Amino acid sequence: MSKQALYKIPLKQTDSTRIYVIGAALFSMLIFSIFYLEISFIDMFMGLPNFIMFFFENFFPPNVQNIQQYIPAVIDTLGYAIIATYISTIIAFIFGILISENTNKYKTIRVITRGFVSILRNIPFIIWGALLVYIFGIGGIVGVLALILVTIGFLSKSYAESIDEISGDKLEALRANGSSYLQILFHGIIPQFVPAWINWTLFAFEINVRASAVLGLVGAGGIGVLIDTNINLFKYGEAITIIAMVVLIILLTEFVTNSIRRRFV
Repeated sequence: MSKQALYKIPLKQTDSTRIYVIGAALFSMLIFSIFYLEISFIDMFMGLPNFIMFFFENFFPPNVQNIQQYIPAVIDTLGYAIIATYISTIIAFIFGILISENTNKYKTIRVITRGFVSILRNIPFIIWGALLVYIFGIGGIVGVLALILVTIGFLSKSYAESIDEISGDKLEALRANGSSYLQILFHGIIPQFVPAWINWTLFAFEINVRASAVLGLVGAGGIGVLIDTNINLFKYGEAITIIAMVVLIILLTEFVTNSIRRRFV
């Protein structure tokens, strides 16, 4: 048996052992979580028929009498997503440049910017919305600000990773020819970054459309306010109509963004 074959056997055994250990650890975490939270799957399945019965008895048929009154809220929801995505794209591009090693050689600035972006990204948008409601009160500005903060964190990291993946050969050639920083940025990095920029920005817009509908549940404006209000008033027929409109908006958004991706990416 060759030396290469002898070395492969322990390696495979080590990898197999590692997989078993990781699998056992994950399964142990699952078991611990179930017992710690006292989750009863029996009660869950036993209550499922009652949930289905309650849902169909109260939410159907949908009440579409006031559907025209919901259109302004739909427009508000889309407006929040558009404004938040537009502003976040500009700010996130700047942060992405500051985070990426291809565009920023100063490690201290990269670390500080990355830390700030991580804070924005790791706080869920619903928490941002709840916090901002206490500061600004109920209104659309709260929803826009919450979406901007979270989207900046998401896009900054995504943009930076995409810029880092750009091949360094062309950048080194530009540097060797004596190109300035701005020339390298506009002629070497941005042209290669555009497809990733389009893809990530469209993805962020899809997320913001969903999030803007949910933010209304904490008083941040949009169509979510109508959902929360109608459920609290036990107007389940109107609530299911609004939910159906939200689903339709999301599907249309995905259709449009996917069409744009196929055309430009």
